[in-house]
Parts: sequence; C-alpha cells; structure tokens
Amino acid sequence: MGSPCELKLSGDPALCQQVAADCQREAARFERRYSRFTTDSITAQINASAGGVVVPIDAECRAILEYAGVCWSLSDGLFDITSGVLRRVWTKGRTQLPTPDELCPILALIDWQKVELSEAGVRLGMPGMEIDLGGVVKEYAADALAQRIRSAGIESAVVNLGGDIFCIGANPEGQPWRIGIKNPGGPGAIAQVGIANAGLATSGGYERYLEIEGKRLSHLLNQATGMPVESLASVSVIADQSVVAGSIATIALLKGQAGGLDWLRTLECDFLAIDASGQFFARQGQVGDEIPASGLDQKFTRLNTNELI
Repeated sequence: MGSPCELKLSGDPALCQQVAADCQREAARFERRYSRFTTDSITAQINASAGGVVVPIDAECRAILEYAGVCWSLSDGLFDITSGVLRRVWTKGRTQLPTPDELCPILALIDWQKVELSEAGVRLGMPGMEIDLGGVVKEYAADALAQRIRSAGIESAVVNLGGDIFCIGANPEGQPWRIGIKNPGGPGAIAQVGIANAGLATSGGYERYLEIEGKRLSHLLNQATGMPVESLASVSVIADQSVVAGSIATIALLKGQAGGLDWLRTLECDFLAIDASGQFFARQGQVGDEIPASGLDQKFTRLNTNELI
C-alpha cells in the first residue's frame, strides 16, 4: 500500500494466522490492481486510454469510481480524482512556485464530469487526463479486509492500512481499541481515541509536503487553482466505514480551516481537528483537554506523552 500496514487479530491462533495470510494477499491484490505506479493496473489502463476507448471494469472498480463521484458532489468539486495530474507540476525537489503558464494546461485536464461511466466500462473524455484512486482505495481496502476478518469468525481485530483504520469489536480486555492520533506538529501522538466497530482516518499535510521559499506547502491541492490548500494541520474522523471517514477528513481539509470546521459540524460523525497552533476542535466547538464523542466509550483525549498508542 506504499505505507506501513498492520493487523491485530484476537482469537484462535491457527485461525488468526490463516486470516492474516489471506488479508496480506488481498491487500497486495488491491495494490497491484489500483496503484498508479504499476503499468498493468486497471488505473494505468484507464489512464493510458484517456480520450480513446472505453475500458471494461468489474463491479469493485465501478463501486470505487461511483464513490469517487459521490465525494466530488459532496465536496462541491473539491475532491476530484482527476486532479492527480497536478503532480506533473508539483514535482519533488521543486524550489519555486509554478507559474500560470505551467498550471493552465494541467488545470484544463481536471474534470470529474469527463469521467464517463457506462455499462460497458469507463472512459476519460480528454487525452492526457488521469485518475488517481489513492484518496479512496486504501480506505476501501481497510473496510474490505475488515469484512473478510468478520466473515472468518474473528470478533476482535484492528486493520490499519497506513493510518486508515477499522476496529472490529473490543480489544482482548473487553475495552474499546485505543488508537493514537499523530501529532501534526512533531513526533508521537497528541491524542487518543477508543473505538469499537468503526473506522478512523486522519488526513493532514504534515507528512507529505514541499518547502518552497521557506514555507511548508501541503500536498493537498485546490483543483481549481492548482495551488496548495491552506487549512487545518490535521483532521481525524470516526465513521461506520473507513472509506467514509477518510473522504470526510480529506474534504474538510480541502475546504480550508473555517469552511472545513463549519462543514464537519453539519455531519453525524465524531471528529478531531487540529490547527497549526495545536488547538483542538470538535463538533461541540473549541475544546480543552477532553473531547466527548457521541459513541459509547468513544472520546478523543489529549495526551501528555509522545508515545503512539
């Protein structure tokens, strides 16, 4: 998945070993099938056919693309899986901001509405267009692995695919799983949350960024301007599915600090947002050391330690 992954399974050792191996194979399948870095993935096939023929897709790929369309609608177009073409401009090691002449031809290739889904498959409407499913697939895979684990009869587990998490049941002590929320301004965890039977995802610009002219710029880009978004340092969201938690967290960041917080508070989910100064925000407003969440035994708690849970 291009990032550290972890499974915690509680139950019969032989069953846990079998299920862990099955989940490893399934995670590898998701990587091979949807990565933009492999030339034989379905993503690569769709991108290579941009402006040309329809590419046949299976039900899984269709579901992922349809969900990407839902995210585009919910975000008023800010969450757009065709915006990955901006990486052609925002290259690693860049030392100057891009000029309008650099950005304009790339911005012309960004348009979810030109992703043509039909019974036959999918077609990108313009040559040079690309899709990048990285903002959806990892969370989708976490949910899929959680379903496989449950179907195998394991009732206590954690799936963690690079920080996109689903917690099944309670931990072996019968308590909610305690998950650390990374400090966006330094090492270790800044908060923790107890979760059972829910997904958790965190989005922020603290791990992937560029430094240009002495300023740290987020990897999250505004699809209309092509420029980095100035927003909250991180947003963590709890939802019934990891894929929903992840897309909500990303959309909130894309909306900017004020717009993101206002939007988050209209939703039926628990969240922890952290600004550049380290201030915590939740659905209830600006908060101090403890943030009550709506779910039973679920609360974000500020930590005084630098150890991840």
